[in-house]
Amino acid sequence: MTQRYGTLLLGCAAALALGGTALTAQTQAESYDLNAPHLTGQARTDAEAARIAAVTAPTTDFTKAEPFEANGAGAATVRARDNGDAFSIPSANMPFARELDFKVGDGLFRKLWVSSPSSTLVSDGLGPLYNARSCQNCHLKDGRGHPPEGDEEAVSMFLRISVPAPTDADMSELDAFLLSLGDDDTPRTAPDPVYGGQLQNFAVQGHPAEYRMGITYADEKVQLAGGQTATLTAPTYTADNLGYGPLAPGAMLSPRVAPQMIGLGLLEAIPAADILAQADPDDADGNGISGRAQVVWSFDKNRPMLGRFGLKAGAPTIREQSAAAFAGDIGISTPIFDAPWGDCTQAQADCQGAPHGTTGTEELTEINAEGLDLVTFYARNLGVPERRDVDDPRVLRGKQVFYDTGCIACHTPKYVTERLDDQPEQSFQLIWPYTDMLLHDMGPGLADNRPEGRANGQEWRTPPLWGIGLTQTVSGHTYFLHDGRARSLLEAVLWHGGEAQAQRDAVVAMAPQDRADLIKYLESL
Repeated sequence: MTQRYGTLLLGCAAALALGGTALTAQTQAESYDLNAPHLTGQARTDAEAARIAAVTAPTTDFTKAEPFEANGAGAATVRARDNGDAFSIPSANMPFARELDFKVGDGLFRKLWVSSPSSTLVSDGLGPLYNARSCQNCHLKDGRGHPPEGDEEAVSMFLRISVPAPTDADMSELDAFLLSLGDDDTPRTAPDPVYGGQLQNFAVQGHPAEYRMGITYADEKVQLAGGQTATLTAPTYTADNLGYGPLAPGAMLSPRVAPQMIGLGLLEAIPAADILAQADPDDADGNGISGRAQVVWSFDKNRPMLGRFGLKAGAPTIREQSAAAFAGDIGISTPIFDAPWGDCTQAQADCQGAPHGTTGTEELTEINAEGLDLVTFYARNLGVPERRDVDDPRVLRGKQVFYDTGCIACHTPKYVTERLDDQPEQSFQLIWPYTDMLLHDMGPGLADNRPEGRANGQEWRTPPLWGIGLTQTVSGHTYFLHDGRARSLLEAVLWHGGEAQAQRDAVVAMAPQDRADLIKYLESL
């Protein structure tokens, strides 16, 4: 027998299970395959699945590092570099013949787009509304973005926006699909009728930008065991200097910092069944953790798929995530999102009517399928640096604190990826990303109160932790979480709430040395 298919079961309680579980007559009709149709590989035998389960089981021995623990991306792991290029190295197991594709994709990732009309036909089509002129502007050196500081304009951070869908006619394909399956708790939203799905703070000449991001902070002291204190900064966001009139009534804003780019191809290669097996929406095991699988509509495949990428797992594939970023962030059309005006709405008639990168040409989109595939290949193959200090006694002690505190209930340490026929870099690798790829309620402190797909306003995808200790080296800062509010790893932990409240409280109450060892372990990742 073989194990291949990941199935999501959506009944009135939005229950999740794997294919093969006993189903009621109702849920049998409502099951849906969530495997990634763009990945082609070999099915696992039952014997192989059993061996993988043994290899990926959490360790109970913290006296030494586990076998292969330093190689977080398996054979794709790259040598750790103590410089800003640590996240920009291709998969170590990439065949030489594919390195040119990686480098060309890197060039497209760095390309500075210009407004139309322009003599540089291969680079025009910017905007007319945009957040950045290149992918690299947001993901500088493929690392993590940060909130604007002082009077600077936001570049690697923006506000998503949506409004409650006023009628069933305004529902998205995904909303309609989930509602048809009885998922009555799915929040239904729509883009702002004027400002679209995200706010752009730049515009080409002759067009007003949509807004300027405003942030104010309020400090909150947290008393820690052992006489220590920490200070959290709670942000409040506003959309200032609106260029196209007021936001729609009920508009919901969500701040988003550009995440780091490493290891994306390996996350995409985790079998859907392995992700779904961890979902426990009703907390059947009573551990207080009730992760849910995100389900999103794939505009590339024209079907629902398991959400994997983005802060709320709003994109199913790297290719679709890349295309959405081209459209929303830069205003560049692709074969997936082919509107040449990006996120401009019908209410922004001058924007939609402006010259675009396809004006006067035979090209259908501003970047074609080949270009999108090269950017996707580049993003898929940004290597994960090897771990540091895996045998350090304090790191090992911090690892035990991490496990004993229950952090691995969401930050799942290990997986083995699919056997893939045409992706040798990601095929059958033992990886250590420290994420379950599921949505979790993180409490009101981190809530953006903006639903996305199946995620409600308090749910976020568990972020991978690999490479997190190199943030300062690559990005020059230590701002963490979805909006960069945490200025250190300790602050990031202290912002946890909801399903992670017990773990957060345990960190507050633990002895200072244990807390310090925990942070040292995180810094080694």
